[in-house]
Amino acid sequence: MIQIKRVYEKPAKADGFRVLVDRLWPRGLTKEKAHVDFWMKEIGPSDELRKWFHHEEGSWSEFEKRYKGELAKKKELLGELRKLHREHGTMTLLYGSKHEKQNQAVVLAGMLKK
Repeated sequence: MIQIKRVYEKPAKADGFRVLVDRLWPRGLTKEKAHVDFWMKEIGPSDELRKWFHHEEGSWSEFEKRYKGELAKKKELLGELRKLHREHGTMTLLYGSKHEKQNQAVVLAGMLKK
């Protein structure tokens, strides 16, 4: 099972293996409180795409398209996430955004579930 969760939410046993998929460490959160098993910052959207989406109010559909384009060039990292999922069974992709339905973890989870 692959699930997503905001990194600021309380960790739970049901989260399984917790992978932070943000390029930046979440503000104000210590490593102890985050309970991150693995930080894969390289899989996060590029700085340019992240800034465009969050600061220039880019559209979700365009973000999703551009991010999938970036991920197409990161097949090794996607493979590593798939391997972690196979090894741990349950994996939670953690993100810092306030937007539950519009963040990179949503896109990643969709790609991994295919």
